[in-house]
Amino acid sequence: MLSPIADPVFYLAAVPAVVLTGVSKAGLGGAVGVLGVPIMALAIGVPQAAAIMLPILLAMDAMGLVAFRRRFDAEVLRHAIPAAMVGIAVGTLLFRVVDERWIKGLIGLESIVFALAKFREGSRAWTGLPAPLSVARSRFWPAVAGFTSFISHAGGPPMMQLLLPLRLDPVTFVGTTTWFFAAVNAAKLVPYAWLGQFDATNLGTSLALLPVVPVGYFAGLRLLRWIKPATFVRVATWALLGTGLKLTWDALI
Repeated sequence: MLSPIADPVFYLAAVPAVVLTGVSKAGLGGAVGVLGVPIMALAIGVPQAAAIMLPILLAMDAMGLVAFRRRFDAEVLRHAIPAAMVGIAVGTLLFRVVDERWIKGLIGLESIVFALAKFREGSRAWTGLPAPLSVARSRFWPAVAGFTSFISHAGGPPMMQLLLPLRLDPVTFVGTTTWFFAAVNAAKLVPYAWLGQFDATNLGTSLALLPVVPVGYFAGLRLLRWIKPATFVRVATWALLGTGLKLTWDALI
């Protein structure tokens, strides 16, 4: 029988975490969605927070596949999704032994460096010519995203490092990340179950939080319809910098 967490203090952290994740996924391509698990982890352990978030992410993915059913970059996904499966496999094998702080620290530092580089570009970050799609980059960063997403749902920063230089329009950018993470999150279901992450408490808590999912997601969709490409790049870059700082801080404490 499902038995959700009863502590009201937990929901003071969990509800904002779910709303923020929804806004991020639908409005900014997951730029700050990485903060969802750390916010929830203010009240519970990180592994349990990650397990509770996965069904919620899948619910958001289902909404996204409808909203962005025709808006995505198929060429990026053709390389990215198989590479992500490799990252998930590595994450499954190392889940019990990897030091999550090292992973967060490395991704955090790389995110900070990349964001600062985008700031140095100035207006060229959204008005310049798009970078050509590199097969090596379109496999490396998604593989990293698959791994970090499996460990702590922190796959957004690596994917932003792949997609921002391509200068996709905001809707195509978010649509591409939506389809990518829908595949990634679905692929994580079996390994998470195999690792014993889905118990009655975690599943019951996920179910209790599902009514909050549309609030954040529809707010994100409204943001995406309103935002201009230049603003999108600036906000996404600031979000990436903030996420990088947060990940680096998590690795140090």
